Amino acid sequence: MTLLAEKPNPTAKSNPSAVRGGLLDPHQLWRSLPDAVRKLDPRTLWRNPVMFIVEVGAVFTTVLSITDPSTLSWTITVWLWLTVVFANLAEAVAEGRGKAQAATLRAAKQDTMARLRDGGLIPAAELKQGDIVVAEAGDIIPGDGDVIDGIASVDESAITGESAPVIRESGGDRSAVTGGTRVLSDRIVIRITQKPGESFVDRMIALVEGANRQKTPNEIALNILLAALTIIFLLSVVTLQPLAIFSKAWQAAAPDTQAINAHGVTGIVLVSLIVCLIPTTIGALLSAIGIAGMDRLVQRNVLAMSGRAVEAAGDVNTLLLDKTGTITLGNRQAAEFVPVNGVSERELADAAQLSSLADETPEGRSIVVLAKNEFGLREREPGLMSDATFVPFTAQTRMSGVDIGGRQIRKGAAAAVLKWARSGSDEVAEIVDRISASGGTPLVVAENDRVLGVIHLKDVVKEGMRARFDEMRRMGIRTVMITGDNPRTAKAIADEAGVDDFLAEATPEDKLAYIRKEQEGGRLVAMTGDGTNDAPALAQADVGVAMNTGTSAAKEAGNMVDLDSDPTKLIEIVEIGKQLLITRGALTTFSITNDIAKYFAIIPAMFAGVYPGLDTLNVMRLHSPGSAILSAVIFNALVIVALIPLALRGVRYTPAGASALLRRNLWIYGLGGVIAPFLGIKLIDLLVQFIPGI
Repeated sequence: MTLLAEKPNPTAKSNPSAVRGGLLDPHQLWRSLPDAVRKLDPRTLWRNPVMFIVEVGAVFTTVLSITDPSTLSWTITVWLWLTVVFANLAEAVAEGRGKAQAATLRAAKQDTMARLRDGGLIPAAELKQGDIVVAEAGDIIPGDGDVIDGIASVDESAITGESAPVIRESGGDRSAVTGGTRVLSDRIVIRITQKPGESFVDRMIALVEGANRQKTPNEIALNILLAALTIIFLLSVVTLQPLAIFSKAWQAAAPDTQAINAHGVTGIVLVSLIVCLIPTTIGALLSAIGIAGMDRLVQRNVLAMSGRAVEAAGDVNTLLLDKTGTITLGNRQAAEFVPVNGVSERELADAAQLSSLADETPEGRSIVVLAKNEFGLREREPGLMSDATFVPFTAQTRMSGVDIGGRQIRKGAAAAVLKWARSGSDEVAEIVDRISASGGTPLVVAENDRVLGVIHLKDVVKEGMRARFDEMRRMGIRTVMITGDNPRTAKAIADEAGVDDFLAEATPEDKLAYIRKEQEGGRLVAMTGDGTNDAPALAQADVGVAMNTGTSAAKEAGNMVDLDSDPTKLIEIVEIGKQLLITRGALTTFSITNDIAKYFAIIPAMFAGVYPGLDTLNVMRLHSPGSAILSAVIFNALVIVALIPLALRGVRYTPAGASALLRRNLWIYGLGGVIAPFLGIKLIDLLVQFIPGI
């Protein structure tokens, strides 16, 4: 399926559960049509009060058309039924795309036998929380759980779409495994954490199908508003006939108006008038907009546990982001060699490279790369390195190095290396302080008893992060960086990245307290996390995005799960949430102004014969009262179909303030809602006037 958001995401991974085809793919429409017809069941439709009224009206006009048939009555009746079907089709198409995704996910959920640690075999469906199972190379993991022993590579492509295997091991934040994935190598022991019938895949299938989608508070409030408007228009229209009878207006009417009464279709006309004036457009599309919003997240491999979470993402005021892996690349990189007086940069680089040749850490690799790029230092001669003795880093010594050909070279923490070399100077201390003040990490290099200089390691801020944070600021969102670094280092990174604030030396309790403080001020907070220590903060946040690679506790605490485990995706989630709210607001604006325009377009044409003074307002000069009401009914049905792609795709979102977005909505969708009925109804009127009996 093509991505539904306006802004493409070139970095998004391929999702095998994505459904291919356009927004109104004929095959998808055809597959969704039976569901749209099944939704005509009043027991289903009553949840949408606006469309339920339309269906009741369609049933009423069907009975009247049977008892007193005419071309006008049957034509109106057919289009009233089509209005309900088109409304159901919008929701069915949105749900159908999710069902197609769920069909692929079900392929990942197999009837698997679980091997218990004591050697017994039971069906995976009979596993209970706390059971201990074993999975070896080639086995399907029978259920969701945490690895308590061993390490293995696991193929999660059926869930995440990422073909590269991932490592799962006991302890830490990469211990969670998902039922339905396959072990590729080694052996792991798993403690089952899922409840029977509530695996991650089961919940994912139910959510993308829409089966568990509950209406959000915003939707409920909007439904109440639409129901109130419907009741008001219903009462207004129902009183027209008694008033007309009381005033004898029908008898004094013009011939074409009397014709309507003579055909016995006055009740049908009044029903049609109700349908045209109540907010059918947004009533028909409201559910589809919400489903499509969750679908847009699925396309980015994010599973929202509720529509409320998607909606809350659109209203987020504060964004909490981990520094490592989100704002920075995750590993400190060697940025420069800073020699002391009397030592050349090349001499320092040579010693630093020698001490790092056996260092397989990202920092050690970056030192080798920097020496190669800056000074052309490459691999050493085989004979030279054969006598080398490498000294590994330990927590006790806090340094590593190499002994080679009478040279003893060490690099590491300043205090440890200076103590080993039994030397030091104010110059070295000044360099170390300067690098630390800039947010970097100083590694002192010494050879024998002489200090050569300092390697400057720094966090590398991801490219484009400052621009994205500027975009968040334009959206009215405050960004906060969370890090375990000291305040001085944290401030340097925060200034470089362009975040609004930072929380340094953060503990789980600090994160939780910060979120509560923000929420006490009436702000909505979003954050990401992957560890058990993040669970309290994820549960407290209004939008808690847990990484799929994280622990079961984190995934249970959050209300969204990022299957790609990409912390920066939180920014995209906020954008999708805002697009959902803007789409709903834009189409609500269009619907209400559309109904007002239909009111002024239809009423004068219908009743100018009864009340000649209304003829002045009949600016469209519709052919007859019959063609006026029929044209309005047809337009009312067709505009729903025309707006289905917009409801599914979403209104284009650009970062702006609330007032700017409101102005844009009023000008584009408010003005469009006024103009569209006048043009559409007039064009349809020019066609239907040629139908005999209209």
